[in-house]
Amino acid sequence: MTLTAPAGTAAPPTPPPARAARPSAVRRAWRTVSPYAFIAPFFTLFAAFGLFPLLYTAFVSLYRVELQTPGDMEWRGLGNYTALFADEFFWISLRNTFTIGVLSTVPQLVMALGLAHLLNYRLRGRTFFRTAMLLPYATSVAAATLVFAQLFGRDFGLVNYVLGLVGFGPVDWQTGTVASQIAVSTIVIWRWTGYNALIYLAGMQSIPSELYEAAEMDGASRWRQFLHVTLPGLRPTIVFTVVVSTIGATQLFGEPLLYEGSISGGISHQYQTLGLYMYEQGWGFFHLGRAAAIAWVMFLLIVVLVGANALLARRRTRKEARR
Repeated sequence: MTLTAPAGTAAPPTPPPARAARPSAVRRAWRTVSPYAFIAPFFTLFAAFGLFPLLYTAFVSLYRVELQTPGDMEWRGLGNYTALFADEFFWISLRNTFTIGVLSTVPQLVMALGLAHLLNYRLRGRTFFRTAMLLPYATSVAAATLVFAQLFGRDFGLVNYVLGLVGFGPVDWQTGTVASQIAVSTIVIWRWTGYNALIYLAGMQSIPSELYEAAEMDGASRWRQFLHVTLPGLRPTIVFTVVVSTIGATQLFGEPLLYEGSISGGISHQYQTLGLYMYEQGWGFFHLGRAAAIAWVMFLLIVVLVGANALLARRRTRKEARR
């Protein structure tokens, strides 16, 4: 039974909706500042451990600073850079960095691409193989280099023993220029091939399967599918690995240092890289100012190489877009 108000009696007024309380000034300020507060730890750490060392290294490169007396600084201007470019060992280390970078980067990325292509198929135990790919990367660089130094030994090394079985004479892998650079590059290839293979594998799995099905219906073989479907889909990933490998090759330090245990990169500097040359100047000869100049030359070299790589990739993308 429904109760109704008597005739002629006005219904009680409906209370107005409660007005939403305006946020206080503190709350409004927090909404404005909170995004910056969340990202502040990163920029604080970057400024302390990234930007400040970079700028301070540029500052030190303009002075004569010795490791024994770091507080005594003598203004040199660009003197460290001119002395650096006049040093023949700088150009030797620059050449070695380029040759070792090519010898290690090109085979490494080609092998990684092939391994990723194999692991992309349904294989028995593929999870085990994918996990095993990371074992060389997880191995200490010191342990890996010491093992390879024994393998490439001149008198009792396993590599020369295998070469002797097929009729080749022993190779001096530590004093020969090309041989020592190949040995150092082999260590880099062994450590980083599996890492890059997993990156390529992740890129391959992001390519739509419909593209492979359409190519197979058109009669394309697996090789043609790899050329016309896989490689175009992996182009951004390949550019990324090339850039990262280029940076790593320019900064190569641990493998050549531990290969023979010499900061000079062999008796004739035959495999001394820029990183090893910087270490020799700063902590071998105690010239911190010149070491800082080498660090900035390496930084500018990396910027130029990465910029050139990005420019080539952009031009290629534009050419393909015009087709």
